[in-house]
Amino acid sequence: MQTKTVVRIGAVAFVAVALTVSALQVRMSSGTVEPDRAAAPLAAGADPLRLELVRCQSIGAAGATDQDCLRAWAESRRRFLAPGSRPAAVLPATRVGSGIATNGADIGAREQTARDATSGEAR
Repeated sequence: MQTKTVVRIGAVAFVAVALTVSALQVRMSSGTVEPDRAAAPLAAGADPLRLELVRCQSIGAAGATDQDCLRAWAESRRRFLAPGSRPAAVLPATRVGSGIATNGADIGAREQTARDATSGEAR
């Protein structure tokens, strides 16, 4: 036999074994999903929004049409994107009155451009 033929037969046998094992695994699974044991248990006094988000996560694709889940996701987005919800340490610190940020960027030109744009004056 030629080497190519032996390699092809080996590849076909490997694919056949992989398909058989996959079919047996699917057939043997009970179809139930085990809860994630790594997730921390929620306390009785936990945030109601968090409890609702956990419930929505547990129902899977049905959550996309559940009105309570849609409301919970909207509230979660509102909280996340609300002004002041991010830590101030992320924002660049500025020296008062200097117009220069601590990272060296000149913010005076941007402020002047913004003032010109709001007043309608051309520079």
